[in-house]
Parts: sequence; structure tokens; C-alpha cells
Amino acid sequence: MQKSAFVSVLILVLLVLFGTSCSDYQKLLKSTDYDLKYVKAKEYFDNEDYLKAASLYEELMTLYRGTDKAEDVNYHYAYCYYYQQDYIMAGYYFNNFVNTFPNSPKTEECAFMVAYCYYKDSPAPSLDQANTYKAIDELQLFLNKYPHSKRKSECNKLIDELHNKLVEKSFNGAKLYFELGDYKASITALNNSLRDYPDTQFREDLLFLILKSSYELARNSVIEKINDRYKATIEAYHNLIDEFPETKHLRDADRIYAAAKKALNLE
Repeated sequence: MQKSAFVSVLILVLLVLFGTSCSDYQKLLKSTDYDLKYVKAKEYFDNEDYLKAASLYEELMTLYRGTDKAEDVNYHYAYCYYYQQDYIMAGYYFNNFVNTFPNSPKTEECAFMVAYCYYKDSPAPSLDQANTYKAIDELQLFLNKYPHSKRKSECNKLIDELHNKLVEKSFNGAKLYFELGDYKASITALNNSLRDYPDTQFREDLLFLILKSSYELARNSVIEKINDRYKATIEAYHNLIDEFPETKHLRDADRIYAAAKKALNLE
């Protein structure tokens, strides 16, 4: 058989199989054999066909409410959304599981997954961080409720990662004022970032940007404010050098310091 003919036959076979599969699934949806639907939902789930599994589990959630299969149905239904990366809906149904089955052996896992869904939905540092704050809160709530959980170490790691994202956003936001040339606002924002996140990994850079902002503000000041602002520049220099005597910004910092002293006739 020629290659092109073989490919044509293969495509035809696949189309037939796909059509049969779809037909079987449509028949299953219309079926009133709920035990069969329960079995097939698990098969679809195990085969990672979460869309089809979710459709079946959604119907079974109502039909099996109050039965010994209700836990399993609700549990897998939540994971159907999770594996489809719909973290908002997944978090909702994991939380629904926690509230509906508080004594289930799967409750702790689902409580963690509520927080983890917020973690997964936490955006890049440049975007709004509402879900990042929510994820931190949910992870902390989980730790408070399950202080001896085997997931404790993972929760702390996730909280640190989310915290670092907030630190990065704060740093980038403060730095933006400097890049825009709004040095007065820059000094305020940079100091706020240091106050909010004193252990920030950007501390050295923040202190240096405060120094640069102070110098640029002084250089562009009106006469009556220029001396005070050059004095603030010198103070900012000492703040940087006291904490980071061998700072990577030392050459530029020394140059600014010398210029500020010269402006104040301190040399």
C-alpha cells in the first residue's frame, strides 16, 4: 500500500473511532444508569479526559448527595477543574468539599488545595496581587488549622515564594518613580518599600536608589531647598555605606557623595 493511501485509511479509521466514541459518550449522558455513569466518570478521570468526567460528576453530585459515593464524586469533581487549570472553580469546589465533609480523611488535603488554587492563580509581580494576598492568608489559615500537617514545610515554602513576589512588585513600583524622573515620589515610594519589607532582597538597591533620587532632587531644587536636599543626599549615602560598606554601587555612590559635599562647600 502506498504511503498516501495508508495515511488516508488511518485517518478514516480514526474518524470512525472518534465518531463512535462521541456517540457512546452522548448515549452515556442520556442514560439513566447512574452506576454506569459513576464507573465511566472514573475511567474518563483516570484517562485524563477531565472535561467528560466533569460533566458526569456534575450530574452525579446531585443524585448521590447523602450516599456513600458523595465524597468520592465531590472530590473528583473538584480535581476535574484543577486539572483543567480552572483554579477559581477548583478552589470553590475544594472549599465546598471541606464544608460538606468536615470529617473525611480527604478534608485536610482539600483544605490545602483551596489555598494551593489561590497560589496557582497568583499572577506575575507586575499585575494586581489580590490573589497573592489571598493565597498567603489561606495558606496561613491552613497552617493554623493543621499545625502538624505533613504539608507544613511546603506551605511555608509557598508563603515565602508569594511574599517574595509582593516584595518584587513593591520594589519595581518604587523604582518606576525614579525611572520617570519623579524623584520626590521616588524617595517616598522607596522608603515605603523598605518599611513594608525590611528584609527585602532588594534592600541594597533601594538604599542606592534613595541616594540617587535624593541627589537628583537636590540638583533640580529651588535655591531655598537645595542645601537641605544635599544634606539628605549625604545622609542617604551614609545609610547605604553603613549597611553595605562594599556595595556593588560603591563607585557611583562615592561620586554622588563627593558632588553633594562640593555643592555644600564641605570639601
